[in-house]
Amino acid sequence: MIFTVRQDQLQVLLIDRGNEPYLGCAALPGGFVRDGETLDEAALRELREETALDGRTLHLEQLHAYSDPERDPRGRIITVAYLALGPNLPPPVAGTDAAAAHWTPVSSAIDGDMPLAFDHATILKDGLERARSQLEHTTVAAAFCPEPFTVGELRRIYEAVWGFKLDASNFRRKVTGTEGFLIPTGERRFPEVGRPAALYCRGPASLLVPPLLRSSEVFPLSHERFSIGT
Repeated sequence: MIFTVRQDQLQVLLIDRGNEPYLGCAALPGGFVRDGETLDEAALRELREETALDGRTLHLEQLHAYSDPERDPRGRIITVAYLALGPNLPPPVAGTDAAAAHWTPVSSAIDGDMPLAFDHATILKDGLERARSQLEHTTVAAAFCPEPFTVGELRRIYEAVWGFKLDASNFRRKVTGTEGFLIPTGERRFPEVGRPAALYCRGPASLLVPPLLRSSEVFPLSHERFSIGT
């Protein structure tokens, strides 16, 4: 599954299935592993076919294997799900077995009236929790931000993925004080309204020490929640 943040919303790439089973239903994009392919190679190929993107430029990781014998009416099929994260990705290109492909707010896919094919609702919820956890313990949030970016833009990534508002001052103090997370470029962005904002790029750190825990009493903040799922 592929997550991006567009218009300050966490969105997931869904397809409309062009074949049975679940003809016309929304689903996560995917496909079968070809002869001679590794799982990673198949994930990169599917990502390229569905979005025309090079997955090597994104955060891509294996999520989980799903093996319920009843999960696919065609027979015993085991799915190994991958999670990809990237900044404001372009409109997707539907693959050969899809009638259409589109970005969909995660809130609509999880909490709305959009039934997903197979067990993809479960996979999506697992992927959302993994993404939220990754933001706590790693610097992957910066992968959602085209460089250079402001601290405010990074904060909106956390808010979109976690699903609640954060205090701007506390957030700035925490992320700029975490060694290796952000590197100042020395430049500023001058908006039409408001104060100039310092610009940053992603630092060399991959892990956050200490982590930015959602439940931390040191880091959060407001409990105004979005309808982005639980």
